[in-house]
Formats: sequence, C-alpha cells, structure tokens
Amino acid sequence: MRKKREKDDVKSLTLVEHLTELRKRLIYSSVVLIVSILVSYNFSEMIVKYIIDIAPNINFVFIAPAELLLSYIKIAVISGFVVSAPFLILQLWIFVSPGLTKSEKRTIATSLFIGGIFFIVGVVFAILVILPIMLQFFMSFRIEEIEEMISFNSYLTFVINTLLSFGIIFELPIIMVILTKFRIISVNFIKKNRKYTILIIFIMAAILTPPEVITQILLAGPMILLFEVGVFFASFVEKKDKKKKAELDNN
Repeated sequence: MRKKREKDDVKSLTLVEHLTELRKRLIYSSVVLIVSILVSYNFSEMIVKYIIDIAPNINFVFIAPAELLLSYIKIAVISGFVVSAPFLILQLWIFVSPGLTKSEKRTIATSLFIGGIFFIVGVVFAILVILPIMLQFFMSFRIEEIEEMISFNSYLTFVINTLLSFGIIFELPIIMVILTKFRIISVNFIKKNRKYTILIIFIMAAILTPPEVITQILLAGPMILLFEVGVFFASFVEKKDKKKKAELDNN
C-alpha cells in the first residue's frame, strides 16, 4: 500500500508538472501573439494597399461604418498569427518533444520546417498566379448596364480564403510523408487508390472555389501535382525505413 501511494504521488506530481508547463507555454504564446497582433496593426494600411494593387482595375467601397476598421483588425490578427507562428510552434514543440523518440523528433521537426516552406510557396503561388487569373476571369463578366460595387471586406475574405486554401493544399506532400512514416497508410495503398484520390481532389476543388470550371482546374491541377510529389517522397521514406528494419533484423 505504501509503495502504491508513492507511485500515485509521483504520477500526481508529474501531472501537475505537465499542467504547470502547459500553462507557462500558453502564457508565453498568448503574450507573443497579442504583441504580434498589435504590431501588425500598424502595418495594416500598407497590407491593404498591397492587396488592392493586385486588382488595380477595381474600385472598392465599404458599405458599413465599421467595415474598413474590422478589415484592418482582421488583417492584423492574421498577420499576428503568421508573424508569431515560429514562436508558437516552438512552444508547442518544447511541450510535446519530451514524450517523443529521437526518430519521431527528427521526422516531425523536418516536416514542420519543410511544411512551412511549402505553405509559403503555396501562398506566393496564389498571389502571383492564381489571384490575378481569378480576378481577371470574374471581372470579364462586366456589362455596361450593371456597375460593379465590390466591398473591400468581401474582397479581403476572398483573398484570405484563396491564400489559405493554397497554403494548406501545398502541405499535401508533407502530410503524406508523415502518414507513411508513422505507418498509418502505406505507399501501396496510396497508389492503389490513386484514382479515388484524384476524384476527391476535384470534389475539394469544387467546394473550395467558386462554381466555375477554370478556377476548379487551377486548384485541382497543383493538387494532383502535389499528390504525385507526395507519392514520390513517401516511397523514398518507406524504402528507407524498410532498409533500416532489414539491417536491424540481420544484426
């Protein structure tokens, strides 16, 4: 009974320590996030002007007294999350890493780093390629009898959704590698269900984009390419793991 009580005390102490550590990480993360948002607000007007420059032929309006202010705040919040993301991820890493093996740490750290690069590439691709094409396509439906009156808030929502969609979509290869590394799925399973995956990609493209074919193809095309890149990297990781396992079995 005494030994059992001692073990229970150790477990309780460990749980308390974990909760204390979690609270500390949350406090640090909250402070840095709030400061990042406040600092980002000072650059909101500059970001607004850059977003407007993407569509130079459109005259935007705001149709509610607080609409532009709320747009500035929305930009500040999103920018704050982007700026503080490395620190937030670091705090999460510090909290969860003690429970991971060396191999898992290496895999997750590499995936986070490469995933961040892929996300940035996806956002840049959307800004430089996708947004101008989509805006040009939509504005081609102008007629003299109807004058466009586009609120900046609706335009900002459209831009944010597009950038986030492509940023997340470009994470597809990393997600596939992680699932393969932790043996949740196999490369053989991925290849066997390739046609269903392509079908799902087109369905996702139809959901994430406006109801017209051009933008759906613009979204589905990169997704299919990224899927094939993911298959290549996942195959490489799986072969490497099998090779290590064979060497351990031989020893």
